[in-house]
Amino acid sequence: MWSRGGIRPGSLPGRGVAALLLVLAACSEAPADSPLAEHEFPAAHRPVSPITSSSFSTEEARDSVSEAEEVMDRAGVVAGMTVADIGAGQGYYTVRLAERVGPTGRVLAQDIIPAVRDKLAERVNREALDNVSVKLGEPADPKLPADSFDRIFLMHMYHEITEPYEFLWRLRPALRRGGRVAVVDMDRPTSQHGTPPALLDCEFAAVGYVRVYREQMPEVGGYLAMYEARGPRPEPEAIKGCRVTG
Repeated sequence: MWSRGGIRPGSLPGRGVAALLLVLAACSEAPADSPLAEHEFPAAHRPVSPITSSSFSTEEARDSVSEAEEVMDRAGVVAGMTVADIGAGQGYYTVRLAERVGPTGRVLAQDIIPAVRDKLAERVNREALDNVSVKLGEPADPKLPADSFDRIFLMHMYHEITEPYEFLWRLRPALRRGGRVAVVDMDRPTSQHGTPPALLDCEFAAVGYVRVYREQMPEVGGYLAMYEARGPRPEPEAIKGCRVTG
């Protein structure tokens, strides 16, 4: 299923080829918009936070407050689902999603930095996560296969997306019927590594998503919001940019 941006076979140690084939399994399906068409999307009328780290906090600290468990519970992640972890970084959510969805489910872990993607692939190989594939995306295009995901996770990274309208537009076709995009972020300006909820709602709504859930999660830092795509996907030229303070 998920092929473009795959890992170089020589970059993984140990079980090597056999395990790598599992990591890159399901990598033949084309992304939702391929080949990419040229479109005009509105600019983000707010600051974009720079990517400063591939890790939000230590995994021990996050597990001490059951961050992943709380988020997965509230997002309704169950065995057998197919989920995507966008901006996966070092794989905190990836490995826990893999355990939750189990052998009948699938996880696609994606990052836009090749070195981070490669290290995550090494972890997936080392921990023998046979239900996980690793992929390289682009800042404005997650490059996800169409009609594939029950949940798409954007964890502590939405404020780093440089072209939010194009990103969300290209993300939409990847959702299955009833699928949801789950966002965890801090309620503070985008220049301070957060996204005000009103701004998040506005940018999602501009691309035809409806918020179906939001709850404060102080124990994990910030809030969880979830969105479903409703109605036809708007033409890029018809999307109106948001000017909510952020």
